[in-house]
Amino acid sequence: MAKRTSNSALGAAGALALALATALPAMAQEKPQYGGTLTTTTVNPTLSVLTWDPTDWNWKINQDSGQVYEQLFAADLTKAKRLGGKHSFFADAWLPSDAIRGELAESWEWKENPLRIEIKLRKGIMFPAKTGVMEARELVADDVVFSYTRLDTSPKRIPTYFDHIEKVEATDKHTVVFTFKHFFSEWDYRFGWGYYSAVFPKEVVDAGPANWRNVNGTGPFMVTNFMQGNSVTYDKNPGYWDKVSIDGAEYKLPFVDRLVTRTIKDESTQHAALRSGQIDMLEWVRWSAVDELKKSAPQLQWSRWLATVGTFLSMRVDTKPFDDIRVRRALNYAVNKQEIVESFYGGNAELFAYPQHIDYVGYFEPLEAMPDSVKELFTYDPEKAKKLLAEAGYPKGFSFKTQVCACNPDHMELLPLVAAYLEQVGVKVEIQPMEYAAFLSAMTTKTHTAGYFMDNGHTNPTTTIRKSFMTKQTWNPSMWADPEYDKRIQAFYEERDEGKRQEMIRQMTREIVDAAPYIWLPTRYQYTAWWPWVKNYGGELRAGAVRPGPIYARIWIDQELKKKMGF
Repeated sequence: MAKRTSNSALGAAGALALALATALPAMAQEKPQYGGTLTTTTVNPTLSVLTWDPTDWNWKINQDSGQVYEQLFAADLTKAKRLGGKHSFFADAWLPSDAIRGELAESWEWKENPLRIEIKLRKGIMFPAKTGVMEARELVADDVVFSYTRLDTSPKRIPTYFDHIEKVEATDKHTVVFTFKHFFSEWDYRFGWGYYSAVFPKEVVDAGPANWRNVNGTGPFMVTNFMQGNSVTYDKNPGYWDKVSIDGAEYKLPFVDRLVTRTIKDESTQHAALRSGQIDMLEWVRWSAVDELKKSAPQLQWSRWLATVGTFLSMRVDTKPFDDIRVRRALNYAVNKQEIVESFYGGNAELFAYPQHIDYVGYFEPLEAMPDSVKELFTYDPEKAKKLLAEAGYPKGFSFKTQVCACNPDHMELLPLVAAYLEQVGVKVEIQPMEYAAFLSAMTTKTHTAGYFMDNGHTNPTTTIRKSFMTKQTWNPSMWADPEYDKRIQAFYEERDEGKRQEMIRQMTREIVDAAPYIWLPTRYQYTAWWPWVKNYGGELRAGAVRPGPIYARIWIDQELKKKMGF
């Protein structure tokens, strides 16, 4: 058993009980079957692989390489609601403390003077042989130190990300010690099971980590083919170490021989592929397509979940006219957000669920509990908007450019609606659709336009504030910069008492919403669909930070049922 500390030490990334977005009945477990191919799309079905190198610090790396590269910790999927547990594992990057298991780590323990955490690695975990890259060998503590160090020294490193760590060292072949400068409530998320937590061998780096042919990790699958914009094929790692217990019997993972993740940019093509059985699972389905799919393919299984991203139009506060809070508030008043919930989303959205997600119990406050000045931002009042614009010196309005990703069909429909609302108060929006790579690059290099229309992951209760509103952070499209706010972010990270930390974050959330760096928009509900032959699955999406790999490893395909159903 892993040695654990109190919830306060586990931190915001893992200290809360997840409030579930949907209720799936517990399912009787069936006897697993080996073999076959699982073909799926991820929750980002339109986006191909952006990089294979973990030190590129790209948010999507775990989605693509998390089947191959493992981490110190992962979700304990035995706690899934379908198995009688209380977690649905929908969150993009938040694991409750009672649902974390050691993956590469066998045990971990806090020690004092100096403050440090000692992690014992599992013995006998192997990197498989890879032609032209490496011979088969055991994972050792030096691999963890190497992976961390290369991340920390990457020129693409997120500023301040590892500033709480004094040093990382291997004290013996299977022991890694992280020594801290001070307590940090996200310690487990930052380099344990987070976005940038992959453990990889030096041999891959020497061979060229950006080349998919060189990717090689300890995970349940190995990359065997990659077609940019089309698919990634992963074959079973026959030497994979992990097992799963089902009805008292242990089974070696993974169950399927092959995993294929498809990139399908056209939404109707996604639906056709699902209906025809070309894909077994479609992890992201817009609410507007659900009724038709249920009619045309009534045997599909479904789960409904509140999106783990916030949608907004960011306004650069370092440019005019958005340096004036009156302008920013006016644009919020000008957009009929309740009408968007009812008409655009057909009621399948929450008016207010960002920057804190409603699942974050203790951190999230509903709109009715917010100050009146916050409530006003979600109340349609175009006359008040015009008045504020006039007071700010724009009685006839103004125009500005807004970039949007052409990869997101929801945004391509929603942004023109938002622009139409703004035009009614004299503000004109020039919409600039972009391909994802260029769209992301514009923000990360801070060359984006005054407006920037995007989804941003909630991540977890603390990161959602830090990454979006701390000075010079990568995911800060509004260019928010407030030294006092930065100090308070650092303070809540160092606060060990979770109750106090929750109150600090609630207050900071109220303040940033009130300051209106974004046009805050509703958070939509989304759906996942899969065929009945997909077994040992109940809609789970992430076993860490945007990492489905451990979930895929536990799925098996009932090949006889698939044949009986005519596929």
